[in-house]
Amino acid sequence: QVQSVESGGGLVQPGKSLTISCSGPENTININAAYWYRQAQGKQRELVAGVANDVATTYADSVKGRFTVSRDNAKNTVYLQMNSLKPEDTANYYCNAKVKYVVGNFDFLGDFWGQGTQVTVSS
Repeated sequence: QVQSVESGGGLVQPGKSLTISCSGPENTININAAYWYRQAQGKQRELVAGVANDVATTYADSVKGRFTVSRDNAKNTVYLQMNSLKPEDTANYYCNAKVKYVVGNFDFLGDFWGQGTQVTVSS
């Protein structure tokens, strides 16, 4: 099953920083938009941040000023830099990438989810 791929999660102390990344599936030509969601244990999945095209970004109020989403078009990778992390940021973080990819001689548009990467903020 084709998926986007997240990486970079882990255990970090409160107040520290962590950057997680999201890459499109194989044969990605361009990531048109990418959104980061998170789901804490016992809670619903929520939108954290996203980037559309090259400049339009969105952030949840709970992370504004602390999280920054960026992209490296050459690597077809989107990053979520998380600063001043709090215990309440602990969750499984998922990437939803809307990509243009190629199969043979044809281009396709796809909507892909990753399997998630766990971020735990604890002392």
